Amino acid sequence: MWVHNINPVLLQFGSLEIRYYGIVYVIGFFLALLWMFHMKKRGELKLSSDDIWDMLFWMTVGVIVGSRVFEVFWEPSYYLSNPLNFFKFWQGGMSFHGGFVGIVAAAWIYCKNKKLNFWKVADILSVPTLFALALGRIANFTNGELVGRMFEGKWCVQFPGYSGCRHPSTLYAAGKRFLVTGWLVMVTFWKEFKPGFVFWNFVFWEGLGRIIVDFYRDDVLWSGFTIGQWFSLVMVLVAGVVFIKIYKEDWKKIFGLK
Repeated sequence: MWVHNINPVLLQFGSLEIRYYGIVYVIGFFLALLWMFHMKKRGELKLSSDDIWDMLFWMTVGVIVGSRVFEVFWEPSYYLSNPLNFFKFWQGGMSFHGGFVGIVAAAWIYCKNKKLNFWKVADILSVPTLFALALGRIANFTNGELVGRMFEGKWCVQFPGYSGCRHPSTLYAAGKRFLVTGWLVMVTFWKEFKPGFVFWNFVFWEGLGRIIVDFYRDDVLWSGFTIGQWFSLVMVLVAGVVFIKIYKEDWKKIFGLK
């Protein structure tokens, strides 16, 4: 057993706190920035430097707003009882599915206005986005939130404010996302695939991984699944249909059949 006693605040200056959770968003922004400039240098992204900064700004707005809006599904009483809680981003509580919808919507609108191929841009953004999300789960762990179900194994964790020893489910989720990020990087540079193939790999494998990992997360069940698992099931089913209808030939390349 390990007792969770991590201080979620890295630095404090009077009433100003710099938390690991907030730092993750900053790191995620600059990771995406570096990755996009790298892909621009390779000729994969037809955007000016100013356009890259603009796109990332609007995507950051999209991910923050979307993730917060969806979080109301998880804790409706907390947010509806005091709407100001909606703006306390530093306390955590950001929904992955909402952030995913927000960032995709922002990128789609930007690409439409700039007359860019959305699927190519989505492929490029998938790698840094998922890597940043993996870091986000580590930040969730430092916050002592999204705890796992009761568990008495050697690596169980005693979280502050919770009874019993529990699965470190957020670390499981982080590990899963690092693995999927590695897969996305390999697919990005392995062969030439139809635009959107990397993005739909992101959707499928992240959704499937979330379904598996959430079995270790202490959350309310709805007909046997958490809300996150139901949302993720939609991701898996939609991505599966897209693979069958559009990307059969790309999967043949993966398995050496073409």
